[in-house]
Amino acid sequence: MKRTWPNLITLLRLIAVPIFGVVLIVQQQFISALLIFWIAGISDLVDGWLARKTNTVSALGQIGDPIADKALTGVAWVGLSVLGLIPWWATLIILIREVGITLWRLTLIHSTVIAADKGGKTKTAIQIAVISLVLMNQELNLGLVNVFLQIMIPLAVVVTVLTALNYILSYRRMSD
Repeated sequence: MKRTWPNLITLLRLIAVPIFGVVLIVQQQFISALLIFWIAGISDLVDGWLARKTNTVSALGQIGDPIADKALTGVAWVGLSVLGLIPWWATLIILIREVGITLWRLTLIHSTVIAADKGGKTKTAIQIAVISLVLMNQELNLGLVNVFLQIMIPLAVVVTVLTALNYILSYRRMSD
C-alpha cells in the first residue's frame, strides 16, 4: 500500500465500517452511530480533496475509496433494515445497484474511468440524508420525519436506479 494521507484516511474509513455496524445493530446507540457515519462521510471528502491537492491520487485510492463508501452505506442500509427501520425492498434494490455498479466500474478501471457524475453525487446525498434522518429520528422521535421518510426512501431508490442506468448509457455512448 502506498503510504499517503488520503490512503490512510480511506483505510481508517474501512476500519470504521464494522465499528459503525456494531454500534448501530448490536448496541443500538443511534446518535453514536450517526456521529461515526458523519465522521466517515466527512473523511471521504477530506481524503479526496487531499489526494487532489497533494497530487497523491493512487490506484488504491481509486479502488478503496468507493469500496469504503459503499461498505459504510451498505452496512447502514442493512442495519436499519435488520432493526425494522427501513423496508428491506429498498435496501435490496440499493445494494444490488451499488454492488453491481461498483463491480462493473472495477472491471473497467484499467481501460476506462467512469467517474462519479452529478447524478451519483445526488444519489449519495439523498442516501446520506435518509440514513441520517432515520438515525436521528430514533433518538428525537420527530413525527414529521416519519412522513418525510415515506417520500425520501422511495426517492432514494428511484434516484439510485436511475443513476445506474445513466452510468450504463454513458459508458455505451463512450464506447460507440
